[in-house]
Amino acid sequence: MPTAIIAEDEKLMRERLRDALARVWPALVIVGQAENGTEAASLIAKHKPQIAFLDIRMPGKTGLEVAAELDDSTHIVFVTAYDEFAVNAFENGAADYLLKPVEDERLIATMVRLKKRLNSVPGDLTGLLETLLNRDAKTTTPKLKWIRASLGNQTRLINVDDILFFQSDTKYTRIVTRDAEALVRIPLKELIEGLDMELFWQVHRGTIVSASAVDRAVREGPEKLTLHLKDRNEKLAVSRQFFHLFKQT
Repeated sequence: MPTAIIAEDEKLMRERLRDALARVWPALVIVGQAENGTEAASLIAKHKPQIAFLDIRMPGKTGLEVAAELDDSTHIVFVTAYDEFAVNAFENGAADYLLKPVEDERLIATMVRLKKRLNSVPGDLTGLLETLLNRDAKTTTPKLKWIRASLGNQTRLINVDDILFFQSDTKYTRIVTRDAEALVRIPLKELIEGLDMELFWQVHRGTIVSASAVDRAVREGPEKLTLHLKDRNEKLAVSRQFFHLFKQT
């Protein structure tokens, strides 16, 4: 039976990937789970799994650094919220990738490719990893800590940690905290690039919510899912493509 390890520093994401793999590939045996790159390297050395699902950004060692240290006995699947890495990994053909949040349809496609490769030697990742490691070092986008926003006739500095959700509003983006809201002239698409997408989840084309601000998700019909927040009365609609984020386990 095929074996694998999962390396992901965020517990919820790690559990979601484990559960998704159990659904779409029940024959796959998860022999270990790591929350950082150093643990991942140790698990791989101990268990010698056929497959390693490696989050690109992890403390200790990144997924890229772990992959660079491996021999040619493990097939690599990069797990990332950063599309530029994923596209390169996929086009190279030597490794596969999964974009967060991982969807079953994409995972099934990855499973099909992996099954075909298991009886062959993994492709040479040397060139790919050199490219990605260099790009990672040069172009890592710093995460937003503060946002300057209009509040009446004032300009306010808002700590990103205090933001409950972002919502597109015509030419502006509405920023909502527990006790206030403001507008910025920054498109939601640009804001996404500076947010930690493990802490802030896109739940609709025009809405990003802090995962910690969500109290519950209520299914109001087969096509309607609504988020109730802890500190505000607003209810946020979830697009069907993001329903899987709140699937009961």
